[in-house]
Amino acid sequence: MSQTVQAKQQQIIEQNVKNIKHYINGEFVDAASGKTFANMNPFTNDVINQVAEGEEADIDKAVEAADRAFKGPWGRLKVKERLAYINNIADIIDEHIEEIAPLESYDTGLPISQTRKMVARAANNFRFYAEMVSARMAGEAYQVDDEFINYTVRKPVGVAGLITPWNAPFMLETWKLAPALATGNTVVLKPAEWSPITANRLAEIIDKAELPAGVFNIVHGYGETAGASLVAHPDVKLISFTGETKTGTDIMKNGADTLKRTSMELGGKSPIIVFDDADFDRALDACTWGIFSFNGERCTANSRLFLHADIYDEFVQALKERVDRIVVGDPMDDATQVGPLISTTHFKNVQRYLDMAKEAGATIYSGHVADAFKRGNFIPPTLLLDVTNDMTVAQEEIFGPVLAVMSFKDEDEVIELANDVKYGLAGYVWTRDIQRAHRVAQAVDSGMFWINSQNVRDLRTPFGGSKSSGIGREGGHYAFDFYTETQIIHVALTDHHIPQFGKK
Repeated sequence: MSQTVQAKQQQIIEQNVKNIKHYINGEFVDAASGKTFANMNPFTNDVINQVAEGEEADIDKAVEAADRAFKGPWGRLKVKERLAYINNIADIIDEHIEEIAPLESYDTGLPISQTRKMVARAANNFRFYAEMVSARMAGEAYQVDDEFINYTVRKPVGVAGLITPWNAPFMLETWKLAPALATGNTVVLKPAEWSPITANRLAEIIDKAELPAGVFNIVHGYGETAGASLVAHPDVKLISFTGETKTGTDIMKNGADTLKRTSMELGGKSPIIVFDDADFDRALDACTWGIFSFNGERCTANSRLFLHADIYDEFVQALKERVDRIVVGDPMDDATQVGPLISTTHFKNVQRYLDMAKEAGATIYSGHVADAFKRGNFIPPTLLLDVTNDMTVAQEEIFGPVLAVMSFKDEDEVIELANDVKYGLAGYVWTRDIQRAHRVAQAVDSGMFWINSQNVRDLRTPFGGSKSSGIGREGGHYAFDFYTETQIIHVALTDHHIPQFGKK
């Protein structure tokens, strides 16, 4: 990394990193209690800044503002006027990509070469949903002979509660925020407490876009307090959550009393299946990218590798060579491919799984972390060999740069192994036999599946999982089913027969 680039990034951080307040009703405000919590740098474990700690009183204030805006200025806007705001947000994000990406890397430990792409996708999320609402959010009409015409309209639900994760915070916040706002809802966002900086930058961007006060609100804080209060609030009509499965089940329980509509994108333990006829080099590229990018903190990571027995030894050797060469280091350096994990808490949890693997008899093969980086939360790229599918490390989501490697002999066996897990988010298969590829794809229990491909997303398609990996689908027009209410209106075209009860 050149000294010029390094100096520019340091200047961006110095200019933009400050203590963080909530954003409620168009204003940046302290927590009602005055409490704050420390935000830590995953690379050094030094304190970055202090963040307002939201609780029930802050959530109440934010929801009240959002509800007032929904029933007032935002709700009265024409669709064209509303979508102009959405496109303006995208334009402002584009102006700040080179500024937001370093902030994201600094706060999360994600390599900057990857955060730049994430931030660019964030702007696309807003433009995509502005176009999608304009072109695709249409009703249907049903004619009944010459007696009735029945038609549907889509209406915004009201106040949307969005609870977002820390592994790609800026992009995933906009992934939820864009359809929520574009369809006419107002929003209270509770971002992950481990990654508050770019959430705050998002509030500053939306403030600059001059949305009506109360349309967008952020309350920072912990899931057990701010998040739980948002879920329980009777005026919050829906909750969109991305995170781990246990939290998702808690949200569903806590939202039951108020009949919350929920969309859940939860954990994963996704298989990647490589047959002996696969394009070896491309499968190797996809496998290493799919587990070691995003520092392995990726819901759709291919964390279980099933290799056909005939190529097992060769593929494992190639994986070891890749692991040895992956660049582990400073997330602000363009050369870095794997950075530190988000927090010491998460680091200890991943290390706990490695200890479990060793105790269960697995062989651990890891890359290298330089002594200069020992202050950070570094887990080097790691292979777990001699693993069986019943081991804890093959069944539970580790959410780090750790790949469990296993072998199989035939198609039926690998389908059974792939499905023998509680999760069902994603899956991948590599084979030149396209009929087999489709058979495997349809036989694996997953919400999404890729054939001879890495994890490439199309915004028009549904995103979500099966089993313990989630409920519902977002993305494309599928988001309309969650963020809008469908109303059917029946219109009589003639004086049709009506039973005349009580008439003489």
